[in-house]
Order: sequence, then structure tokens, then C-alpha cells
Amino acid sequence: MQDTQPRIAFAPAPEGMRAKLLGLWTAENLAESTHWDALQAALGALPPEWRGWQWDLREVQRMDHTGAQLLWNAWYRQWPDVLHATPFQRAMLERVAQFSSVLPPRRRQTAWDMFLRLGAVVVRVEEHVVGAVRLLGQLLLDAVQLVRAPRLGPWRDISGHLYRIGATALPITALVGFLIGVVLAYLMSQQLRQFGADAFIVNILGISLIRELGPVLAAILIAGRSGSAITAQIGVMRVTEELDAMKVMGIPQGFRLVLPRAIAMALAMPLLAVWTTLAALLGGMLAADLVMGLPPAYFVTALGKAVRVSNLWLSMGKSVVFGLMIALIGCHYGLRIKPNTQSLGEGTTASVVTSITMVILVDAMFAVVFKDVGV
Repeated sequence: MQDTQPRIAFAPAPEGMRAKLLGLWTAENLAESTHWDALQAALGALPPEWRGWQWDLREVQRMDHTGAQLLWNAWYRQWPDVLHATPFQRAMLERVAQFSSVLPPRRRQTAWDMFLRLGAVVVRVEEHVVGAVRLLGQLLLDAVQLVRAPRLGPWRDISGHLYRIGATALPITALVGFLIGVVLAYLMSQQLRQFGADAFIVNILGISLIRELGPVLAAILIAGRSGSAITAQIGVMRVTEELDAMKVMGIPQGFRLVLPRAIAMALAMPLLAVWTTLAALLGGMLAADLVMGLPPAYFVTALGKAVRVSNLWLSMGKSVVFGLMIALIGCHYGLRIKPNTQSLGEGTTASVVTSITMVILVDAMFAVVFKDVGV
């Protein structure tokens, strides 16, 4: 059976190295992954002095334009100094060279290029900041309008978003919170047992879950779940030209799209934070009972003495800020989406990443500002 695998045989020659091409250099044969990977590895390992070699194409069984294009790209779209080829092969390579653009040489990056790139980043950040400030200002104006005329408010939209953001998120937040509580209690018990401080697991779990992990964990879950949904919903409205139709009909986008989502998120986030914290405390309590022998009655009694109520109010206040921030970021990126599917995917991804990052940053700010509250 004749060997048709496309390959390059390298051998020393009196004038230097000799590169002999063998096999079938056709699109059908190159489509096989084993042939393609082996050939890419051989062509990618060419040294800088490849142009001085003798390239012999005369023993190639058959070559089409796909094989010629692959070889021409491997030559960096330059002719070698010595080329042995049939008239048909040379004519095919000349056609490929004629209709292939010349790759520009890579220019070293200068300080001016870095300055221009920094300027582009600053301009993009400035656009996002201006858009966020404009969105926040419009939200305040819409809130004033809602207070002046509450009967004309989008209450049905708010209730619908409350259900989708809050009620449907209860199972996943409870499950994740419960597992986090079990893991934390188990790991802490291993360390506290070494010092005979088993009872202090209530203090550590109570402060960490009620003050920090509960609201932050709920906010991260909601940012990935509902924040992305907000961006995707508004982005689809952009793709389907519903936003343009609202503008033509005179329907305010901020009052009908941003305000209901912001109010629903601000109301749902504190409740979800408390729900997640309770699930995490339940998991920690069960793990402490199984691993350390602390009964649930002692856990509940000691929790009220170890954790002040101000920690709960602080976590709920943080959750309101988290909810407003996630809703505004989701709406901001949703309104910036262009009418194409690629922009929709990029905007949704950017919305989730930005929301999670801002949640962590704002939580760090709260930790620094309120470090003396409830401790």
C-alpha cells in the first residue's frame, strides 16, 4: 500500500540541508488530524536558516491549493533560495503567492504605542463611568417620579422580577449556603480541637457567616444567575429592536426596564442573604454536632450571645447595596449591547465579571469602614 501521509524528509546536502516533500498534500488528506498535527509540528520547528535549504517538491504524489497555501504560509510567504518543483507545482505556488497578502513584519512596541494603548483603556473606562453615572441619575429621577405618582408605577413588573430574582433562587442559595457551612465547621473543628477550644466554633461561624460570607455568597450567586439574566434580557430586546420600538412609542426605558429590576433586586437581596446565612448556620450546626459533639440547643444559645444583632443589620444593609449594584451593572451592559449575537455574549460575560468584582470590592470597603461595628 502506497504511503500517502504528507511529510517532510530532512537530509544533509553538499550545499546545506535538503527538505524533500512526500505524500499527498491535498485538502482531503490534510483533513486527517494525525496528518495535520504531524505536519504542523514539522513546519513549526523550521529554523531561521530555512531559506538557504534546498526544497524539493518533485516527489510529492499530488498537491492542491490547500497544500500549496500551507507550505507558502510555512515559508512566511517568501520564496526559498533553492526550489526544485514541477512546472505545475511552481505555477500553483505562484497563484497562491499572487492572491496571498504579504504579512507585515512585526514592529517592536515602543513607549508611544504603550501610551496610546493606555489612552484607549482610559477612554473605555471613562465611557463606562459616564454611562454608569447617567444610569444612576436616571434611576434617581425615576424613583422621584414613582414617589410622586405611585399608582402609575410598574408594580406588576416589580413583582414579576421579585419572583424570578428571589423566589426561584431560594433552592440554589440554600444548597450552596448549607454546604459552605458544613465545610467551614468541619475545617474549623480540626484546628480548634488541637487547643481545646471547641466551643468557640459558634463565635467564628456566627461572625463569619452572618457578617461576611452570607451576604457575599448570596450576592455572587445572584450576580451570576440574575445579573446575567438582566443583561441578556435587555440585550435580546436590543437585538430584536424592541428598545428602538420603545423609544419610538415614547416609553421611558429607565422607568420600565431599569427601575423595576433595581427595586426588585434591592428588596430580594437582603432576604436572600438572610436565607443563605440561615442555611449556612444550619449546615455548620449539624457539622458541629456530628464532628465535635456540640448539641444544636447549645449552638443556638451560644450564637445569640456571641453575635450582636448589629452584624445582621450590617449584612442586610450591604445586601441592599449589592442588589442595587448588580441590577445597575446588568442594565448598564444590557443597554450597551449592539444588535448582534456576539455583542450579546460579550456583554453578558462582562456583566457577570464586573458584578462579582464590584461585590468583593464593596464588601472590602464595608469591612474597613464598619470594622468597629458589631465586633
